[in-house]
Amino acid sequence: MADTTFQITKEEFKLFHKIDRTLYYVLVIDLLRDPFESMQTLALWIWLERTCRCKDVINKILSLPHFLINQLANEGATCLKCIENNRLLSSTYASDIFLTQNLTKKELSLLFFHQNRDSATSGIRKIVNEVCFNALLDIMEKALKISFEQTLTERNMSMVPPPGDSSLIERFSQLGHGCDMSYLRMKGHNVPDEERTMFVTFSKGYPVAEWEIREFFKPYFGDCIDYILMQEVKSHEQALYARVVFVMPEIIEFILKDDSKAKFNIHGKHVWMRKFVPKKGNSFIP
Repeated sequence: MADTTFQITKEEFKLFHKIDRTLYYVLVIDLLRDPFESMQTLALWIWLERTCRCKDVINKILSLPHFLINQLANEGATCLKCIENNRLLSSTYASDIFLTQNLTKKELSLLFFHQNRDSATSGIRKIVNEVCFNALLDIMEKALKISFEQTLTERNMSMVPPPGDSSLIERFSQLGHGCDMSYLRMKGHNVPDEERTMFVTFSKGYPVAEWEIREFFKPYFGDCIDYILMQEVKSHEQALYARVVFVMPEIIEFILKDDSKAKFNIHGKHVWMRKFVPKKGNSFIP
């Protein structure tokens, strides 16, 4: 019997979800909404289409002006809060999500999402992991890049982030109600180590320890470093350079922006970083 199984390419998958990608682009690029929350909101709308037989939700939303799309996204975020928090239910009235009710032609209310939070949680998580990560990740990365470029410029890579700020990878780990960092590490490990690596140099007389490098980037990108190769020196000598291998190559783009190198101050010690370029014929691992 002939094998009838087949696989579609990433580009074919994105093309199949073109409408979903268009709406997500509007949310995170045009309306500048949070990329993580927007991915879950889009998954919620897809879940409504599939589970509650709400026809053409995505198409209907895309046909609306941006200010109404923004209001619907606000209602979606409220629904997600009712799903995520079993104690949070400010009202049972459908009027709290009037636009959503009108769009779906269903008698939906916050109470509905609260009562169906178990099935909604598993359904939304499944859509995020199986659809959104595969169809929307490039748009999310674009939105995050814009956001981080603005943030890094404003902070000038200072050591202390604003209170309550979430790191990139921590927020990825929260996405989908249980999707952990293994997804990101798996994604990064499909990329050769040298393409995820930065070459770091230190000033003589100002030693920088491996833990200081990790702690410097953690407030911005979370547990973002795969491993660090410090220069091998004798116990009484100072390492003058290191190779930092990140879990995702996109982090290097966030750090360098359009520059060839970047200069940081770690605990009063100057550190220079550039993208690692391996020499021909040399193994990446010393």
